[in-house]
Amino acid sequence: MPLRLPAWTATLTWKSACFIVVMCCTLAAVLGALVHVAVTRQTVATAREKALGRLHDASRSYEAGENLPPDSAIDPAGLPSSLRALAVSGHRGTIVSDYGGRPVMWAAAPADGRALATALDYSQSARTISGLDRAIIGSSVLAIGGTLLVGAFAVTRVTRRLHQTATVARRITQGDLDARVGDARTKDPARRQDEVATVAAALDTMAGSLQSKLLSEQRFTADVAHELRTPLTGLQAASELLPEGRPTQLVQERVRTMRQLTEDLLEISRLDSGSEQVETDLHRLAAVAERAVRASGTGTATEVVVVRDLYVETDRRRLERVLGNLIANAHKHGRAPVVLTVDGPVVTVRDHGDGYPEYLVAHGPQRFRSGAGGGGGGGAKGHGLGLTIAVGQAEVLGAELVFRNAAAEEGGGAVAVLSLPVPPAGAAPSA
Repeated sequence: MPLRLPAWTATLTWKSACFIVVMCCTLAAVLGALVHVAVTRQTVATAREKALGRLHDASRSYEAGENLPPDSAIDPAGLPSSLRALAVSGHRGTIVSDYGGRPVMWAAAPADGRALATALDYSQSARTISGLDRAIIGSSVLAIGGTLLVGAFAVTRVTRRLHQTATVARRITQGDLDARVGDARTKDPARRQDEVATVAAALDTMAGSLQSKLLSEQRFTADVAHELRTPLTGLQAASELLPEGRPTQLVQERVRTMRQLTEDLLEISRLDSGSEQVETDLHRLAAVAERAVRASGTGTATEVVVVRDLYVETDRRRLERVLGNLIANAHKHGRAPVVLTVDGPVVTVRDHGDGYPEYLVAHGPQRFRSGAGGGGGGGAKGHGLGLTIAVGQAEVLGAELVFRNAAAEEGGGAVAVLSLPVPPAGAAPSA
């Protein structure tokens, strides 16, 4: 099983912090190595020069037959074998090694087939290099910490603006077309805009353009539907004067369909504009459901099952409209039996047809969508306005309307689940 990192490791702040730390560590390591090598070379060169100077004095004393200076001797104990071999072969050389528990710089030269060597205490130079290494490490840690804090502060400011932009984008997606980022950098032309400000300005411009187009479409739909009401009313009155017969019935049926479509368009326009006013009161949910079944004209064709009844605070007319549309859709596009179930604040309308189309379950009803437009999946084409109105009215009521399909082992069919807000504890019905 692959290792899954925590979700916070995918954030821009975390990635930026890791990048800053890696870059600072790399830079500190490179600079530290360069300083260490340069100082070590200089320190070793100084100690070597001093050791070779002492070796030169010792060689002159040896050649003159005088006593050798202190710390100088022929084949002294502790002289590294590699340096001894080098001196015996006729060459001079130096080497640093531990002797007596402390670092020593050895210098050796040939002396009649033996090694003349002198020892120089290297402890101070070694302490200097060690102190330099500690200083490099300490300063690197402080520099990395300071850079990380400053970088995290700068990145957080950017990510905060990005989060604000994303939040506004989500609000627009949910239908709040008045949402704007309003980045201060986009309001002042004198200030230079960075990439985040450019994205925020583009989002605000897009939201404004989208809002303008939607408002224009809503006004157009409302105007068209309003203008159609008068001629359709006259057309309906004229159709009633026609002689009885099959052609007259077809004309009257089409006129009624067009009038219903016009009324639906007007209702959708009002829902889109957000101008609907809710008049709430406490109502017994089972009674409202039974009233909606009777008003739908389906009568005994719709079975009402009350598992648990309770009072809900809602707009009865709008709730009946939602349930009526769901029941009508189930009978039109599904198959019997159609069952309406009341279980607390949840009302379920189910048929036993082929179920909702996949697009409707995934994205909700879409107006004027061809195919099983109403939702039941019986192959009939519809305008898709009934369920659209049901969703809109449910939102006005503060309820949640979800569409799904029942499993095959449960008999299949389309299931619409309406979840109403629960009234506050102690609420009682009005007199």
